[in-house]
Amino acid sequence: MTDPIPTCCGGALDRVVDDETAKKLATVFKALGDPARVKLLSLINAAGEMCICDLTGPVGLSQPTVSHHMKLLVDAGLVAREQRGRWAYYSPTPDPLAEATTRLAGPGPLS
Repeated sequence: MTDPIPTCCGGALDRVVDDETAKKLATVFKALGDPARVKLLSLINAAGEMCICDLTGPVGLSQPTVSHHMKLLVDAGLVAREQRGRWAYYSPTPDPLAEATTRLAGPGPLS
């Protein structure tokens, strides 16, 4: 646990995320730090669900590379993975991205 951040304006920093939350949010943003992962997430969000076999063509990457990118998106909580036979299907989980943007955007400017 860290000490509160001192401030002369009182209360202005009460919405700052704690260390644990900062780590979780950084994982989400790190997962989106690659254009291929952003495109993969966009494809899955648009379709609602996609098989790994349908994700390689649109991004122009090999299946092992797409699988690596998808693992990072799953680890960040941005997509859910379901195994069906030999194929993996991915569906969006919007909560982590919405939470990340909400937590950092805050309620708006202070008055």
